[in-house]
Amino acid sequence: MKARDLTELAVRNLREAILRNSLTTLGVSVGVASLVAMLSLGVGLQALASQRLTRSGLFDAVFVTSRRDLRGPGPRPRISVSTTPPAPAKFLDDDARAKLEKLPNVTEVYPQIRLVTEVRFNGNPYNTSVLGLPDSSRASGAFEGITGSYFSSPTADEAILQIEFAKELSDKPASLVGQTLILRYAERVSVTTTASGLSPELEAAITGQPPSTFSVVPREKSLRVAGVIESDPSAGIGGFGGARVFVPLKTAENLHAALPNDLQNFLAPGSTKATYTALTVRVRSPKDVLNTETAIKQMGFNTFSLLDATRGLRLVFTVFDLFLGLFGSLALTVASLGIINTLVMAILERRREIGVLKALGATDRDVRSLFFAEAGAMGLFGGLFGVALGWLIGQALTWGTTIYLRRQDLPGVKISFVPWWLALGAIAFSIVVSLVAGLYPASRAAKLNPVEALRYE
Repeated sequence: MKARDLTELAVRNLREAILRNSLTTLGVSVGVASLVAMLSLGVGLQALASQRLTRSGLFDAVFVTSRRDLRGPGPRPRISVSTTPPAPAKFLDDDARAKLEKLPNVTEVYPQIRLVTEVRFNGNPYNTSVLGLPDSSRASGAFEGITGSYFSSPTADEAILQIEFAKELSDKPASLVGQTLILRYAERVSVTTTASGLSPELEAAITGQPPSTFSVVPREKSLRVAGVIESDPSAGIGGFGGARVFVPLKTAENLHAALPNDLQNFLAPGSTKATYTALTVRVRSPKDVLNTETAIKQMGFNTFSLLDATRGLRLVFTVFDLFLGLFGSLALTVASLGIINTLVMAILERRREIGVLKALGATDRDVRSLFFAEAGAMGLFGGLFGVALGWLIGQALTWGTTIYLRRQDLPGVKISFVPWWLALGAIAFSIVVSLVAGLYPASRAAKLNPVEALRYE
C-alpha cells in the first residue's frame, strides 16, 4: 500500500469518529502540556538562578592572593594537590597585576581596596568600612532599584551607601542623596629620607632594622552621596560582603590609603612597592576559570573561585529537572492508555473494513501501518497542542508570580521558559509514546482472519 493511500485512509478513519479521537488527542495534549509546563518551570528557574549569579560576578571571577599572606584578609585559598612544584612566592603589586591582565581570556583585573575607617556626617563620626567598586559593577543586579543613581564617572568623588548604614545617618535615607560625607583615612606616603637625614636603606644597614619606606599621613576627602541601595554589591565583586560605603575604584586607588598589608610589608620587607591584599581577575566565561586558575598558580599566587559551587548547583538543577520530567510524564502515560482504548474500539468497529482490505490484497504490514499512522497522527497533533498549552500555562505562572512580587515591592521575574529543544523534544516524545501505545492494537488488527472479519456483523 502506497504512503499516499495509507495517509488518506488514516485521515478518513480519524474523521469518522471525530469526537472520540478528539478527546483522545486532547488527553495527549494535556499530558504533553503538563510535561512541558513542569520542565519549562525547571528550565526557567535554572536560567533565572544562572542569570542572577552570573550578573553578580561570582562565577566568572578568580580571586588572587599572595602565598606569603595565607592568614591575611581576603578569600582563603583552595587547597589542591598538584604534581607541578609551586613557583616561589611573589608580591601582589602593580607588576603582578599587569602580568595577570595579559593572561588569555582575562577581561579585567582590579584590586580589593577596603578601608575600615571613619565617616563624618553633620559633624558626627561613624565607624564603617569603605570599598572601591570597579566600573563593571554598574551591570550588577545589586543596583536595581537604587535610590538616586550610580557613580557619574569612574573617578567621581561620590559614594553609594548601603541602606542600613544610611539609616544610621538619617531617619530618611532617601534624603541623603546629594548631601556630603567626610571620609577620614590614612594616606600611605613614600619616604625618601628618615629623621636622621639618611636614606631608609642606609639607615637599615646601620641599625640592622627593616627600612621604613613609607609613612602614614591623616587625610580627609569630601564625597557626595550619589545613591542608596538595599543589597550589598561587594559580595559579588571580590569583597565577600560587609562593606557599607562604596566609592569608585579609581577614586579609592587615588587615595593611596594605607591598607592592612602595608603593615605586613613593613614587618616582613622584600619589596619597596605598594602591594595589594587581593586581586580579582575577571574572565570571559565561567568555562575559562579553571585554565586561568592554573596559569595564576604557576605564577606563584593562591587562587580561589566558586567553580565547585557552580558544579554543585548544576547537579541540584539536573535532579530537579529529572523529578519534574518524571511527574510530567505520568500524565502522558495516562493519555497513552486512552490511545490504546480508542484504537482497540476502532478494531471492533472496523473488523469488516479490515477484512475487505485484506481480501483486496492488503498485507498484515499494511494494516499494522494504518493503525500506526492513526496513533502517530494523534500523537503529533496532541504534541503540538500540548506544547502550546504548556507554554500558556508557563506564561500564566510567570504573570501570577510577577503580580505577587510587585505587591511585595520586588521586581518581577520570568520563572518559565520553553526553549526550542524542549518543544521539539516534547512533540517527538508524544509521537513515540503514541506509537508505543498503538503497538498492541496494530498487532491485533494485523492478525485478524479476513474470512472471520468479513462475516463479522
